[in-house]
Amino acid sequence: MSIGQGELLVTPIQMANFAAIMANRGYYIDPNLVLEVDGEKVSKSKVNYIDIDKDHFDYVVEAMEEVVISGSARRAYLKELEICGKTSTVQNPHGYDHSGFIGFAPKNNPKIAIAAYIENSGWGGRSAASIASLSAEKYIYKNVKRTWLEDYVLKGDFIDEEDK
Repeated sequence: MSIGQGELLVTPIQMANFAAIMANRGYYIDPNLVLEVDGEKVSKSKVNYIDIDKDHFDYVVEAMEEVVISGSARRAYLKELEICGKTSTVQNPHGYDHSGFIGFAPKNNPKIAIAAYIENSGWGGRSAASIASLSAEKYIYKNVKRTWLEDYVLKGDFIDEEDK
């Protein structure tokens, strides 16, 4: 279980909430599908606190930033956005592995927490980190600056020749 293998079942929204806990250094806000209808608020978001001292999060957040700067999620790197994240490769006995990534941005004063799981697309640093970081970039800046990465994602060729 320590490396993620075994009988652990989680949903992408649970993993996005985990990323939010890291981003907020100890709390997350209940997700909602609908916040308002015709300009009128229909949902109240509950804040959920984790009983872990805020100081313990700094080390993990630094490590998550390093994963993006020089680790397995280098494709997610955008200097001015300071994305923090963690990749995963979900083994698939029926075909190519699945790609996973959770993260948040920016590192300080975060605006978005995200989880991406892309079926049959190989390592987490390939498709999931790329797609998640482009989504964060679009959300925060309202456009995509890394057109080379967008082209890579749109091409959708995430499996290396030796994996085939």
